Formats: sequence, C-alpha cells, structure tokens
Amino acid sequence: MFSSLSEWFSKELPAIGERFVNAFLPESAEEFMTIAESLWSGFTTTLELFALTLLFALPLGLIISFGSMSKFKPLKYLMKIIVWIVRGTPLMLQIFIVFFIPGIVFNNPIFKQDRFLAALITFVLNYACYFSEIYRGGIESISVGQYEAGQVLGMTKAQTFFHVVLLQVIKRILAPISNEVITLVKDTSLVRVISVIEIIKVAERFSSQGLLWPLFFTSVYYLVFNGILTLLFGYIEKKLSYFRS
Repeated sequence: MFSSLSEWFSKELPAIGERFVNAFLPESAEEFMTIAESLWSGFTTTLELFALTLLFALPLGLIISFGSMSKFKPLKYLMKIIVWIVRGTPLMLQIFIVFFIPGIVFNNPIFKQDRFLAALITFVLNYACYFSEIYRGGIESISVGQYEAGQVLGMTKAQTFFHVVLLQVIKRILAPISNEVITLVKDTSLVRVISVIEIIKVAERFSSQGLLWPLFFTSVYYLVFNGILTLLFGYIEKKLSYFRS
C-alpha cells in the first residue's frame, strides 16, 4: 500500500505542480500584461454600468420615495406595489425579464443589439426601489417640528426640505446608501448572464483556456475600487458630522 502511494506521489506530484503553475501563475510578464489589459477593458464596462446606475437611480429613488409617501392613495399604493415586486424578486430574474420581454411580447428584440442598455434599465429600476426605501426611512426620521419651524420662518415645504431637512437626511442614510453602492459594484457581475462583457465575463473566457489566475485576479479590481468607495464615504461622513443628533 505504502509503495503504491509512494509511486503515485512520485508520478502525480510533479504533474499536479505543473498544472498548478500553469493555471494560477502567468507564464510571462507579457502574458500578464495582455490579460490584465483585457480585464481592465471588462472592468471599464463594470464602471460604466455602476456610474450610470447611480446617476439615474439616486434621483429616481427620491421620486419613488415621494410617491410612496404621497397622500394621493392610488399613487402611494402603486409605488409600494412596484417597490414590493422589485425588492421581492431576484435581480438576475429582472435582467432576463427586461431583456426578453420586448422580443417575446412585442416581437421587437430591441435589446439584442444593445444588451448593455437592458442591463442598465434593470439596474436603475432595481436600485431606485432600494434607494427609495432608504430615503423614506431617512425623511420620516426627521421630526415634524423642523417642518413647522420652516413654516414659521415663512419657508415653503420645498424650501424647508431642500435647505433644512435634506442634508440631515443624507447624514442619516449615508451608511445604508454606502452599503447599497458597494453591493452595486459586485452586482454588476450579473450582467454576464445576457452576455454583457464585464470583467468576470472576460476572466471566464481565460478560465475556459485553462488559466484560473485571471478569475482570482478580478478580486483585486473589486477590492481596490470598493476600498476607494469606502474611503470616499468615510470622508463624506466626516464632513456631515456636524449633523449629529
């Protein structure tokens, strides 16, 4: 038994070592730079989706939160139902629905030529609904007395909200917003299911060729970018620290 094990180790260990080196280490600096450039190209798509999602989802979430707090009952319940559906179903399922519905229902596969647009629409709607609940919680946490004080000073409701309340709301919702923003960075990897070429899709292409290190190397891109975001939100939080209650 021991002789067979010894024979197996003597034959297999060198082969295992060679496969490990080939899979987890680049053969040359040139190969590393070529693959790193390809990964960066995929990561630019990730960054583009991330930036555009925030650009549209943050203001849309505020609008949805106003709708869900509206005294006009039909609008209020409509917004609540939309938020409930979006928050209650997987993001990947929503990507498939937005991508396939135009072609199946309307016989117009508009997104087959622009898969990125389908992903962007899905992400904006999804994150706007999550942001809307964060906004709503922050707005409702502000005491009614501040609105009344604004009225006493002759300010309109809009003036009171944007000049008095809004910065306090931002301070209170900054932590949950930052959590959603960092989650968004990682969620962008889901768009590969409709063949949008983001960083993990690029790494998968190399893994199919027997190279595994590009797949693990993608974590460097995510960790560095999320580290920058963490520092940025920490800086903003310090700037708003004078709103401590």
